[in-house]
Amino acid sequence: MPKFTIEEIRQLMDKKHNIRNLSVIAHVDHGKSTLTDSLVAAAGIMAVEHAGDARLTDTRKDEQERGITIKSTGISLYYQMPAKDLEGFKGERDGNDFLVNLIDSPGHVDFSSEVTAALRITDGALVVVDCVEGVCVQTETVLRQALGERIRPVLTVNKMDRCFLELMLDAEEAYTTYLRVIENANVLMATYQDEAMGDLQVYPDKSTVSFSAGLHGWAFTLTTFARMYASKFGVAEEKMITKLWGDNFFDPATKKWTTTQTDSKTCKRGFCQFCYEPIKQVINLAMNDNKDKLWPMLEKLGVLSKLKVEEKDLMGKPLMKRIMQNWLPASEALLEMIVYHMPSPAKAQKYRVDTLYEGPLDDIYATAVRNCDPEGPLMMYISKMIPASDSGRFFAFGRVFSGKIATGSKVRIMGANYVPGEKKDLFNKAVQRTVLCMGRKQDAVEDVPCGNTCAVVGLDQFIAKTATLTNEGNADCFPMKAMKFSVSPVVRVAVEPKVASDLPKLVEGLKRLSRSDPMVLCLIEETGEHIVAGAGELHLEICLKDLQDDFMGGAEIKVSEPVVSFRETVTKMSEHVCMSKSPNKHNRMYMQARPLEDGLAELIDEGKIGPRDDPKIRTKILTEDFAWDKDATKKIWCFGPDTNGPNLFMDVCKGVQYLNEIKDSCNAAMQWATKEGVLAEENMRGIVFELTDVVMHADAIHRGGGQIIPTARRVMYAAELTAGPRMMEPVYLVEIQAPESALGGIYSVMNQKRGIVIEEMQRPGTPMYTVKCYLPVVESFGFTATLRAATAGQAFPQCVFDHWEVMGADPLEPTSMCGKIITDIRKRKGIRDMQPLSEYEDKL
Repeated sequence: MPKFTIEEIRQLMDKKHNIRNLSVIAHVDHGKSTLTDSLVAAAGIMAVEHAGDARLTDTRKDEQERGITIKSTGISLYYQMPAKDLEGFKGERDGNDFLVNLIDSPGHVDFSSEVTAALRITDGALVVVDCVEGVCVQTETVLRQALGERIRPVLTVNKMDRCFLELMLDAEEAYTTYLRVIENANVLMATYQDEAMGDLQVYPDKSTVSFSAGLHGWAFTLTTFARMYASKFGVAEEKMITKLWGDNFFDPATKKWTTTQTDSKTCKRGFCQFCYEPIKQVINLAMNDNKDKLWPMLEKLGVLSKLKVEEKDLMGKPLMKRIMQNWLPASEALLEMIVYHMPSPAKAQKYRVDTLYEGPLDDIYATAVRNCDPEGPLMMYISKMIPASDSGRFFAFGRVFSGKIATGSKVRIMGANYVPGEKKDLFNKAVQRTVLCMGRKQDAVEDVPCGNTCAVVGLDQFIAKTATLTNEGNADCFPMKAMKFSVSPVVRVAVEPKVASDLPKLVEGLKRLSRSDPMVLCLIEETGEHIVAGAGELHLEICLKDLQDDFMGGAEIKVSEPVVSFRETVTKMSEHVCMSKSPNKHNRMYMQARPLEDGLAELIDEGKIGPRDDPKIRTKILTEDFAWDKDATKKIWCFGPDTNGPNLFMDVCKGVQYLNEIKDSCNAAMQWATKEGVLAEENMRGIVFELTDVVMHADAIHRGGGQIIPTARRVMYAAELTAGPRMMEPVYLVEIQAPESALGGIYSVMNQKRGIVIEEMQRPGTPMYTVKCYLPVVESFGFTATLRAATAGQAFPQCVFDHWEVMGADPLEPTSMCGKIITDIRKRKGIRDMQPLSEYEDKL
């Protein structure tokens, strides 16, 4: 039975210092959903006995079956903290009740777009790390995303029970294992942290690290033990806690603390002696059913009285689980970290507003967000759409940053493509109702003030994936910044209905699919195919399953083989300046192409350099880091494709009249040419086109867009063909965990798949190896199955999209590997064969 009502939650929402918004992030299978269960149980939404097995935040059927989280799920929890737990709390608070809006996010790299969506609307992150496996590749990815959004992390070292039951570590070994995990996590936090946030590293003795066993539902921070021992030793808690971590050794014989290990046999490290050993004793006694020794111990700890009569008759593991849950309840340790060390919205929005708001940082909207002002104008960011139980409708899930959103209020919806001052992607609509997300169900509330997460009903027709909401009539309001995803959709399949009459269902289903997932792309090619693009094999599989079962009502679809998108690039300066004439033979354009400097295309991808930059800052980066000429940086006309892609169009002409009149036409041609390159109509990447000279007709009517655009496009194709064109393929970074015996199998699979192993490292203290390698995405289909077959199922791969790699073969030779790929792509897209250079270049 929940310990709270919706009315209580609604009253608490107004106390902005008592709200905590957090996401749970981690590598796949490190125990996020299991740990979340303990928090949910503590709020009384489910029985403590079931915590750890129910995985309440895995709401979908396939999530429960596969045991993985696919969609991030929000849940609002209400806690009454005992007064004695809050004695040491120095921050602002209003009463002892706290509202925690928790979002459980997936760990699979294919779904890391869900993590980004969750992070945008929370202020703190609970980073879960498996104490045996340590910090893995996905831990690093999600931490980098979190720190990029200016989110304060706290760490929990999970799966402690494995140390006692599987590995049987002694105390010193366990201590070094945890120390290494925490140090690795701190290295990452120090690497990616934002100066505006101060020191983000976590330390056990400051209780920003907890140790937990999610499956058994117990956890502790060093404060828990410091409190127990402070009275016994007669010292203050603050002093005691420092002794429980680091190089502090205690000798019970002499009753003295030292900072070095003495020769005495009884001298042991503080953590080992006072935290690890007691837990180990209790667990061993419970597992061996040694109740004669166990009951007196529990009596001293004050746990015996908490056990129910029937629980005392349990044996082995169930007994151990109940004892640990009563002695060190997970929720207390985690809540202490959440309340003490995570910022309230009032605190967090002060430093987050710079990274959130696109407009000027001193207008009324930015100020209202900064102060988290419930009386200010409404600012709400919708980060994802949640499909409702009745098919076809969506809840728009997001967070209110300032003002209040109420049932029936009129809002102005600014979509992802909205440009301030224009009408595109802009709607005014009334909110039908506002609801709270409670895992599987939704509860209606009258209105939601700032600092809280909630879902809005009735706007789903107007929001594609994300949007910013404000009050109707706030015409000078800017939208929130778009989210940056760490993965890109590189794997595409074509879908078609098995029965032709189901086509309208498919089109409708694709519309809904693209709403329901922040990452997936649904588009229609010119050939009329319906394309679904996702981040990887698993992501696509889940998307197609959703499409067929949920969004199309079970109508069957045919799916083509997965296709990978390539990029086209150049490797050297054009051999000669290419020239094309316009259709009416009155205008001539001269152009050459050269490759972008190394690392510049990546900067453009990350959004560090782009068309909207301050020209001075851009000039500084280009001249200092890439040795550009200062004047050349001011001659960049545009970026392409999509006006912000990694290709540049520059004007290096000297003294040409009327040049600005054709600038728009050239930019349009640039977008067109870079979107569909000359080799296989794939996007271009990393090319600079330099316009060297233009000869124009004196009469304006003879140099309109119809004459210039096709000419400019042809001359760009010619320039690309003369500059050593190459194809680029996407490459995954694969991290494989496997025992030593399986390494041979990994290498043989890598050789078959054109993979390159870049490092191999043994994890200290375990027989496991971590192998990192690069694997072309083209070869990755069925890779997991092949790898498991070759290693008898002992190797676990994780693929992350890493970079674009230039393919060595010459694409202009039809017999080379590259030539074959191009022929296949052209056949698939229904384009005629490669044309010779003379098709695009004219002679004087």
